[in-house]
Amino acid sequence: MSTLPNDRIIIIGAGCFGASTAYHLLKRGFTDVTILDRSPQLPAPDAASNDFNRIVRSSYADLFYTRLARDAIQAWKDGEWGDTYHESGVVVLGISDNQAYADEAYQNDLAEGVQLKPLSNAEAIRGVFSSHVPIAGFDKNSGYLNVDGGWANAGQGLSMMISKVTSLGGKILPGKKVINIARDNGSVRHVQCDDGTVYDASLVVIATGSWTPSNFPGLISRQKYGLATGQCVAMVQLTDEEAKIYKDIPVVLDFGTGFYIFPPTESGIVKMAIHSAGYTHTTDGVSTPRTITTDPERGLLIPKSNVQLLRKYLREVYPKLAEKPFSATRLCWYNDSPDGNWIIGGDPEDSSVVLATAGSGHAYKFLPIIGRLVADAIEGKLEPSVANKFAVERQYTSVDESRRDMVVAELDLNDLYNLE
Repeated sequence: MSTLPNDRIIIIGAGCFGASTAYHLLKRGFTDVTILDRSPQLPAPDAASNDFNRIVRSSYADLFYTRLARDAIQAWKDGEWGDTYHESGVVVLGISDNQAYADEAYQNDLAEGVQLKPLSNAEAIRGVFSSHVPIAGFDKNSGYLNVDGGWANAGQGLSMMISKVTSLGGKILPGKKVINIARDNGSVRHVQCDDGTVYDASLVVIATGSWTPSNFPGLISRQKYGLATGQCVAMVQLTDEEAKIYKDIPVVLDFGTGFYIFPPTESGIVKMAIHSAGYTHTTDGVSTPRTITTDPERGLLIPKSNVQLLRKYLREVYPKLAEKPFSATRLCWYNDSPDGNWIIGGDPEDSSVVLATAGSGHAYKFLPIIGRLVADAIEGKLEPSVANKFAVERQYTSVDESRRDMVVAELDLNDLYNLE
């Protein structure tokens, strides 16, 4: 694609991909960059990139992401992000338990010089935690401590990125749901919003996350957009005394089960989730997010079976916390690609449309730099191997190794857990 610095660029979506892309384009000298977002409030309340926390880790079975995550961590440590990033360390479980992903992640971290501490037995794992923290036995676990990792305050980081965009001269317009991308002779001319407003564009970047498959079914085949899946999240509210006890715990990430859990927030909330194949919510033949904005009364509820599973896994890490009631739940909606790689590149049928989506549950940690990849794609600067990895029309010859053998299920609205 041929794009000039003074071309009018419209980015649809002010989440991780969209905001970071706008930032990097503006840093490169592009002068007319506008973000349109469906939500009247930014960051959007139901966006996957707007949350208490997200894991920041270099532990990947794919060396490409390990190296990219190392770059992102260095960026997070830059003073301009303030206290968004917290280097609590990440306990990675699953080593040498027929968990090829964890083994390969360890080898990649080791090769890239990440500070690691092998945890070959239960005693070593327990030794990571302060003696006053009530923990499980970890008798069947092994793994390692990734010292150079932790978590980011997701909502804060995204808010800061949005502010950076506006400070560089970018325009961000909330409450603008795009309903049509109009073309003339095969190229984009403008986008139209549901309130009747029209915005001229030389280039459109679609960065609408899990809403992509349902919002743009006619641009190219739906399968190439990925699949919107809901991932189950639960929270426990600690007392002030409990918060003092657990405040310095690391992130725990079990590649064997997909379970992960964070240190408490400043308000004493401990969040946990399961990285899995997730749930679809099919509407008009395509999976569509079901959130607090689409269903204010029940949009945060998760399946009863996952409530039981979350509590089981919680008991295997922090048994005392497993005795507490869940204070909140949420379905966090991903846009998944079959191989777990992102979709970044031009629409083969229209070079004036670029896709930046399919975060597949692991994009947020790259917020400071992910837009660099999209900007490179727009300018035609992506290395061929990287362009092929993220290509819209790539052949899916592999699966997402972090979720191998997991099967997606359709969300049963009659089997949701109501908090007591």
